[in-house]
Formats: sequence, structure tokens, C-alpha cells
Amino acid sequence: MKLLTLFCLLSVSATAQLKWNNVDSLFQPLPSSVHVYMTNDSMYDGKPNIAYYVIADLKDKKLNFTADTTNNRRFTPDQFYQKNNHPLLVVNCTFFSFQTNRSLNAVVKNGKLVAYNIKSITQKKADSSVIQIPVFPSAIGISKRRKADVAWLDTDSLKGKVYASQLPLTSRYGNYFQDKKTTLVADLGPIDNFSPWKMKTVVGGGPVLLQNGEIKITNNEEHKFGGKAINDKHPRTAMGYTKDNKLIILVVQGRFPNLALGATLTQEAQILKDLGCVEALNLDGGGSSCLLVNGKETIKPSDKEGQRPVPAVFMITTKH
Repeated sequence: MKLLTLFCLLSVSATAQLKWNNVDSLFQPLPSSVHVYMTNDSMYDGKPNIAYYVIADLKDKKLNFTADTTNNRRFTPDQFYQKNNHPLLVVNCTFFSFQTNRSLNAVVKNGKLVAYNIKSITQKKADSSVIQIPVFPSAIGISKRRKADVAWLDTDSLKGKVYASQLPLTSRYGNYFQDKKTTLVADLGPIDNFSPWKMKTVVGGGPVLLQNGEIKITNNEEHKFGGKAINDKHPRTAMGYTKDNKLIILVVQGRFPNLALGATLTQEAQILKDLGCVEALNLDGGGSSCLLVNGKETIKPSDKEGQRPVPAVFMITTKH
């Protein structure tokens, strides 16, 4: 009987929602359609936690949802804040290469494709040969009609076009061909479920965390984090939207022992589900995770140097 009671208590604690506190007063001035929440409730597994989220009404025409990028260089979120005349919100988004300083995910600004998805990733096989696996990273987009959507993208860098699939794509390994560098390349085969994705603003990341309001993480389809990395705890950044057209931007602090350990991808997805998101995706995390509201930090970045320079950010600006 005692064991059964203990099991029930553990089950309840594992699924109990986090308690969030409104902290608007710390980040004023804020429009009436934007709110900031914070929690230091223990994570679902009982571990120490600090997280913030911002909720903004997509239908508020005084809000502008946009993005900014750099040209083969990186800025800190605070530098983006200064560069863009002090926007209401600045948050990191795309994954990137430390070698080239370029985004590895799509970014669309004012309807124009300004950063492109990577086309493939390199993977070693058991026999030490190397294959290039086609990938279709996910992104969140906001249309001119202020509707949000999460999809998997193919970006045409020559034509500046964005094509989207509403279903995740799994690479097929049946066909290989060998290039001049003796690298085996996986052939995905014909793709017929992409259609033009006409969005005003897009920022990419991955994997997708929620589909149709349920936790469905497309880590394997997007070849994002190998092995058991899906269960690793890290600082996290994510975005999602609710059925009543509210955009949610979430950041989870991490890598601070005894204070805030971070979240797994599954825990991150659970938070966004609990907040009512219909669809959501993970963005670049770790030392990149940083959310500014009116120029003020929410979580503390995990890098000892402070804010990490990144090549792209998502922003909310206000119209006066």
C-alpha cells in the first residue's frame, strides 16, 4: 500500500504543471497585449529550475514580429537591441557555425529569404565511410495576416524561395552515389509534398516539439541530436503558438548547479504543451539562450562571458 501511494505521488509530481508568476512590473513599459512570466518551480523531475516566457497577441497590429541577421558575423542580443533601435523583445533563434558565423537555418525578414537551411549533414557509417544525409530543418513562420505556422523547410538559395512540408520527412537510405571525394551521398528521392510557404517572418531551428497540441519531437527525422542527447539537460530557447493566436517565446536557464540545470527536449515540449501551444519548436540553446525584454535579461546566459554572439535573432517591435 505504501509503495502504491508513493508511486501515485511520484506520478502526480512528474506531470504537475509549473506555477508561473506574472513579472510584467520588472520589464515595463509593456503593451497591454504582451506579458512576461517567470517560474522557479522545480522541473517535472524535481530538479532546480528557472524559466521565463513571453506571451504576445499576434493580432495586435501595434506589434511587429520580425527578425534580423548579420553578414558573416555575430552580435550579442544586446548588440542587436542597440542596432535595431531598442525593440520590445530580442531572442536568439537559429543554430549556426562557429567557423563561418553563418546561420544553419532559414531566416525570412520582411518576406525576403536572408538565411538558408543547410541541405545535408555528414554522418559516419560503421564501415568508416561517410554519407551526406539530406535534412529539412523546421521553422516557425508568421504571415502577413498574423497567422503562425510550424513546418519543415526546403530553401532555394538561387531563387530565394521557401518551400514547406506540413509533415516531417525521413531520409531514405536505399540509394547512394559516390562523388569525387569518395564520399557516399544519400539520395532522398523525389519530394512531392512541398508547397510555397509565403511568410513575412521566419526563424528556423529544430526539432519540432509539438504537433496538433501533442508532444511529437521530430529529432530523428531532422537528424538533430544523436544518441541519448535528446535527454540531456541544457539551457533552452523555444517558440510556439496557441489556438487563439498567441505567440509564446520560452527560455529555460541551465548549467547552473543547484540553481537551474536546464531542460531536456521532452521537458521543454511539456512546458509548451502545458502553456497551451498547438505547435512549437526548439531553437538554438546552450550558451546561445538569451531573451531580452526592453533590453533587460530574463534568464542568465550560461557562458561565463555572458551573452553569446549569434548571427540572427527574432524580435518584437512596437508601432507608435
